[in-house]
Amino acid sequence: MFTVSRRSASTAVMAGLLSLGLAACGGTTKDSAGSAAPAAPASSAPAKADPNAPIKEGLKIAFLPKQINNPYETIVDKAGIEAAAEFKGQAKEIGPSDASASSQVSYINTLTQQGHDAILIAANDANAVCGPLQQARDKGVKIVSYDSDASKDCRDLFINQANSEEIGRSQVKLLSEMIGGKGEVAILSATANATNQNTWIEFMKDELGKPEYAEMKLVKVAYGDDDDQKSFQETQGLLQAYPDLKGIISPTTVGISAAARYISGSKYKGEVVLTGLGTPNQMRQFVKDGTVQKFALWNPKDLGYLASYAAAALASGQITGAEGEVLKAGRLGERTIGKDGEIILGPPFVFDKANIDQFDF
Repeated sequence: MFTVSRRSASTAVMAGLLSLGLAACGGTTKDSAGSAAPAAPASSAPAKADPNAPIKEGLKIAFLPKQINNPYETIVDKAGIEAAAEFKGQAKEIGPSDASASSQVSYINTLTQQGHDAILIAANDANAVCGPLQQARDKGVKIVSYDSDASKDCRDLFINQANSEEIGRSQVKLLSEMIGGKGEVAILSATANATNQNTWIEFMKDELGKPEYAEMKLVKVAYGDDDDQKSFQETQGLLQAYPDLKGIISPTTVGISAAARYISGSKYKGEVVLTGLGTPNQMRQFVKDGTVQKFALWNPKDLGYLASYAAAALASGQITGAEGEVLKAGRLGERTIGKDGEIILGPPFVFDKANIDQFDF
């Protein structure tokens, strides 16, 4: 979508983004978004959806990110907490300080014991969290994964930023345009078990297997573990190990900013092309100083907003998560639930020097 057809798609997405009032994000653990009384203990899901049912007041929902203080996930979760205030719910963000596979398990157990109506999780490992999530579901808690999916067998819905195939393939197309379709390339990912990263990377590899990329060679997939310093060091390692490297794709907001910081102060600036997924505010200086030409993302505030309404709709019986049901998502309008309980936010958008100052998130 970033080649022949990206102009029309980007225009539509840009119009949607420009219509939003974007605010600064921060914090570690965010408490209630509303002051309503705690909801009654969660009950089992109704056998049939009632799209006309009102959203229950006082719903207790919790966002469980990959790790607290990840700048991207802070934006997502804060927007979801603010959305909960619209439907008079109570919402908070809580989670681990590291992104290891099992770090979220104890938080799931605690939130279940506290009687939350819904848990929203960006899974560090799709399978490591499955058992505790299923135990929560058995007690009537609705489970919505976002950003990085849990196993489909232990959640009700997955709010996907964009079509996974489109993200993966478009990253390769974007890099290819900037390096002339030739040369060695590398990928700087987050954790080795991150569901979204691995899915995108598989589509990147498949795209690179096409004849038009015959002169591009993937030499390494490195992992920065969504840690700024490790991602910085992994970038340095890639550039030292592969002196002929022409480009790096980092489909993680932590990774791309760390890689840009390293390249901007090195001899590789202007020589090695960096692209991936980042937020305008963290990448602005690197776009303006010429370190990065183009990168992509969706609106993370919309992702959190959509996930929050999905959790409320599930907990209120408006939807059950079945394919074909329609979610009413506040200012975002309606979204139809697809196969395996997936709801797609929308296509990614390409940022560059010409448009980056039009965005603030």
